[in-house]
Amino acid sequence: MKSAGVIGLIVVVIVALIFVAWYINGLNKVVRLHEAVNERWAQVETMIQRRNDLIPNLVNTVKGYMTHERELFEEITRLRSQWANAKTVEEKIENARTLDAALSRLMVVVENYPELKASENFQTLQAQLEGSENRIAVERKRYNEAVKAFNTYIQEVFGKFFAKRRGLDKPAPYFEAAPEAKKVPEVKF
Repeated sequence: MKSAGVIGLIVVVIVALIFVAWYINGLNKVVRLHEAVNERWAQVETMIQRRNDLIPNLVNTVKGYMTHERELFEEITRLRSQWANAKTVEEKIENARTLDAALSRLMVVVENYPELKASENFQTLQAQLEGSENRIAVERKRYNEAVKAFNTYIQEVFGKFFAKRRGLDKPAPYFEAAPEAKKVPEVKF
């Protein structure tokens, strides 16, 4: 009889240890996924900041060739400064989308200035900007992958349970292209 009681106690202890390990792992997993989202967002911000640092040089180079595009230059400058003032990820995503559209319009305008396109300074800046845009696209993709993993987990039965325990049950926002990005920019002279 004593050995049956000891075996029963051992089974209860093993089951309890398995439950505790499962519970701790669940709590830690939601934190790891949330931190992956934060890390990926930081990478997106770093790449967008790199692009934002290039924009004044690009705009100043282009300004020398075009004086009647002042409204577009002012919009790009305004949007660039709004990035620094955005407080939430959602605000930064919206600002980045709007800035993307303005930069696309700038590149369409540049197409009408062959002497600008031939400028070595402009070509260098454009190549750097294109490189930044590619880096941003890669980091956006990685961020969205991390968001997908996190959002999926917090919607699963046990994931939702653990996310609520950690206060991390709010889905992270995806970084999607703005609806205006599907439209071809219109340039009027």
